[in-house]
Amino acid sequence: MCEKTLQLYEDLLEEKKRKNAGEILTVVQMLPELESGGVERGTLEIGKYLADNNHRSIVISAGGRMVTQLEEEGSYHIGWKVGAKSPLTIKYLLPLRRLLKKEKVDVLHLRSRMPAWVGYLVWKSLPKKDRPVLVTTFHGFYSVNSYSAIMTKGMGIIAISKSIEQHIRQAYGIDQGIELIFRGVDKDKFDPDVVSPERIERYRKIWNISSEKPVIMLPGRLTRLKGQDIFIQALARIQHYDYQALLVGDIEDNPGFAAELSELIRGLHLEKKISMVGHCDDMPAALMLADVVVSASSNEPEAFGRTSIEAMAMGKPVIATAHGGSLETVKPKKTGWLVEPGEAEKLALALEEALTSPEKMRQFGAAGKAAVNSTFTMKTMCQRTLDFYHKLIASQRGFDKEAAAYSTRFN
Repeated sequence: MCEKTLQLYEDLLEEKKRKNAGEILTVVQMLPELESGGVERGTLEIGKYLADNNHRSIVISAGGRMVTQLEEEGSYHIGWKVGAKSPLTIKYLLPLRRLLKKEKVDVLHLRSRMPAWVGYLVWKSLPKKDRPVLVTTFHGFYSVNSYSAIMTKGMGIIAISKSIEQHIRQAYGIDQGIELIFRGVDKDKFDPDVVSPERIERYRKIWNISSEKPVIMLPGRLTRLKGQDIFIQALARIQHYDYQALLVGDIEDNPGFAAELSELIRGLHLEKKISMVGHCDDMPAALMLADVVVSASSNEPEAFGRTSIEAMAMGKPVIATAHGGSLETVKPKKTGWLVEPGEAEKLALALEEALTSPEKMRQFGAAGKAAVNSTFTMKTMCQRTLDFYHKLIASQRGFDKEAAAYSTRFN
């Protein structure tokens, strides 16, 4: 860590501090890296919200393409490889301990298992009077074992969906300290009214999209868990329809699986119908090109399903697999379709119904947008997270008897 740079960051906050009558919190978030994905985006969103509200936001990760945005939005980034499953990771224990003490950190927020082990060991080593509030977020259905159990060590545990909350309770027998905070959509970005025609047209040209054919889109990391192979098999069953299908996700993240998908497309003679377009830096514009958006997670359910609510925010109907967080975000016959996981035939039937029901797609899209605006906004997610921080701090300091149950397990 460059202490000089951190000092400059602190100096920039002085004016904000003078303007803010309330308490300035210092929050450290830890995760493996900042390349792409829901965990990473959630980290950036909380970081920006903290900075915008005059708090100090520090993020520790190995870095990645999202660091520039993180820093532009007011957070300070420390490039430590705390997500590496290596004995060398212990070298960060002492630097982290010094950081927590020097910066008088109020909240240590752990967002992944390996960083959580690093953070927890350091937190536990501190005198009780010097410990920040310890928060963990369950971003997935982690395998139930002693390694994953580290995510239950928080004084407060954030569950990103009811499905995750139930998983924590059933797998680990925890009844206290769990806070349900749904993920949210940034309505300043994911709003059809703010996406210019030029942005949409840019991707239409790059991806060679015809305005005469319906577009079926599956956004997400290229991994078997996201079900791109099932999606392709479903598309093969309806290839007599005139459509264009897009797989949006970084090919370089998983070149082996990308090659497997390309071979599957060729084997099914779908080269003229399905395109693997790679990473996209402007998903609101990309989603405007879609007529229907698919979330096809198969073996493992989505913990929440950010892809679905982002599509819904853009007024797009969604077809999702009926497990995990999708059960909470997609309402069948209201905002989209739910199908059995791993069932290409069932997915094909839903796609066929969507393609032959333009009015139903329009109605589902409008209903989905309304649902997101009422329940799944980033502002609500961030405010509830900050409120949770304050509640735990009050409990730690003995100011809030009602909140004290959150910390009794850790004294």
